[in-house]
Amino acid sequence: MGNSPAQRPSGAAAASEFAIELIKINKSFGPVHANKDIDLAIRRGSVHGIVGENGAGKSTLMSILYGFYTADSGEIRVDGTTHAITDSRHALALGIGMVHQHFMLVDNFSILENVVLGVEDNALLGPSLTRARKELVRLAKEYRLDVDPDAIIEDVSVGTQQRVEILKALYRGADVLILDEPTGVLTPSEADDLFRVLKELRDQGKTIILITHKLREIMAITDYVSVMRQGEMVATLKTSETDPGAIAELMVGRRVLLEVDKGPATPGEVFLSVENLVVKDDLGITRVKDVSFTVRSGEIVGIAGVAGNGQSELLESVSGMRDQSSGVVSLKGKPLSLEGDDGAHRAREAGLAHVPEDRQRMGLVTAFEEWENAILGYQDDPAYGKGWILDIDAARAKARERIAQFDIRPANERLKTANFSGGNQQKIVLAREMSSNPDVLIVGQPTRGVDIGAIEFIHNQIIKMRDAGKAILLVSVELDEIRSLADRILVMFDGHIVGEADPATATEGELGLMMAGISEKTAPAPKAAEGKTK
Repeated sequence: MGNSPAQRPSGAAAASEFAIELIKINKSFGPVHANKDIDLAIRRGSVHGIVGENGAGKSTLMSILYGFYTADSGEIRVDGTTHAITDSRHALALGIGMVHQHFMLVDNFSILENVVLGVEDNALLGPSLTRARKELVRLAKEYRLDVDPDAIIEDVSVGTQQRVEILKALYRGADVLILDEPTGVLTPSEADDLFRVLKELRDQGKTIILITHKLREIMAITDYVSVMRQGEMVATLKTSETDPGAIAELMVGRRVLLEVDKGPATPGEVFLSVENLVVKDDLGITRVKDVSFTVRSGEIVGIAGVAGNGQSELLESVSGMRDQSSGVVSLKGKPLSLEGDDGAHRAREAGLAHVPEDRQRMGLVTAFEEWENAILGYQDDPAYGKGWILDIDAARAKARERIAQFDIRPANERLKTANFSGGNQQKIVLAREMSSNPDVLIVGQPTRGVDIGAIEFIHNQIIKMRDAGKAILLVSVELDEIRSLADRILVMFDGHIVGEADPATATEGELGLMMAGISEKTAPAPKAAEGKTK
C-alpha cells in the first residue's frame, strides 16, 4: 500500500504550527510574472481559503506546492522543514494531496480499484485489493466518508465521486488537502455534505486549502482566507473578522456590488416557445425528454440543475447547433427550422443570439484575432461589407467600439484571441451576441471563469437587455447566479423540467431537492412536469 496517514507526524507531533509555509515564491512564464514574492503560511488543522481574480496566480501557486511547477525562486516548508518539491509524487510523499476540479477517476472501475490505482503493492492485484479494502473501510469510517467499495464510478453520484477523490488522497497519506473549485458540479445538498466532510477532516487534524471564487463558501467553511491580486498576496485574514464585500474589494482593488441590482420584470408577449422537445447526444442517448416552456419579452428564465442533466443539449438544440429528435421551437409565434449544419445561421437570422457554454470550443476560433471573432457568424452583415467583399477597416472599428463598451483587456483588436484570459474571451463572445440586438438571447454559463469585477458588469448587461424588452434564457450551474438574475426558475433533472420556482420565495433547499430529483414536485409524466407558462 502507499503512504499511510499514520506514517507521518501530524497535530501535536508535528514540528511546526504551520503545515505549509511558502516564502518569497516567484514564478514567471516568459514575460508574465505569475507569482511575485509570495509569502503564505497555512496553519495546521485549519481550512484556509485562497481567492483571487483570473490570472491572480493562485492556481500557479498551488501547482508549485503540488509539484506541477517548480518555483523560479523561494522556499517551501512542510512541517517546518524545507523541501524542493519536484513532482506530484514527491508532494504526496510529503503528505500533500490534491482534489482536482475535474475528477481523475476511471469510470468503469470500482471505487476500490480507483483508490488503489497507481499505488498497488505488486503485480498480484488480489492481495493489494484485500489490504486496500480494509484501509478504505477504516478511512471511510474515521472521516465519515461513506462509500460502497464495490460500486462502479459511472453508477454513483458526482458527490460520491468527489468523496472517492478525497479518499484517494487520504489513502496515499495526505495530511494537507488542496481542493480546486470543489463545489462546481455539486447540488446544494452535496455541497453542504462536502462542507461537513471538510470540517470533519479539519477536526481530525487535517489541513485543507480551498481554492474557490464563491465568497459565500469562503464565509461558510474557512478559518482563514488569503487574497491574491495580479500575482501578489495582498492580505491574509481571519474569516470571522471580514466579510464578502471586503474580500471582493481586496480582489479587484475597488468596491464591488455583489448583489444584482434589478427592478421587477414586466413580461410581455411570448418570444420563445419550446414544445415537447426531445434531443439526443452524440452517442444517441436521449438527454432532453419532452421538455416544454416559454420565455416572454422582458423576462429572464433561468434553468437550474447539476451539470449533465440535459441543459447543454437543450441550449444547443434551441440555438440550432444540435438537431432535435422531435418537438417545436418557435420564435415570436413562428416555428424555427433548426435542422442541418446551417440551423444556427437560420436561428440568428430569425433574431436569436447564443452565448455557448464552452466559449473556446463553440464560441471562438482562438487562432483568429479579436476583431475576427467579434464578427464571427455575423460577417455577412451589411455593416461589414457587400457580398464576398469584407470591409476589414469597418469590422476592426466596430471591434474597438465593443472592446471599450465591454472593457475587454487588453484593448487590442489585432491580438490573437488565444492570448486573452478566459474572462476576456467570455466578454468577446458576450459583446458579439448582445450587440446583434436579438429578440431572444440564450446564455450558457455567462460568468464561467470570469473575474468577480467582470461578473458585476456581465450581470448588469443581461439586466439591461431584459429591461429593453428582450427574452433571455439563462443556464448556469451557479445557483446563486440563477437566483439573482432569473425572474422565473425552471429546474432540470435527468432531461426533464421537474419544477418551476419563484426566485423571490424559493429556498436553496427546495431548489436543491428538485435538482437532485427527489422533490415531491417531480412528476413521472413529463406533461405534468413541463413547467410550461401559458
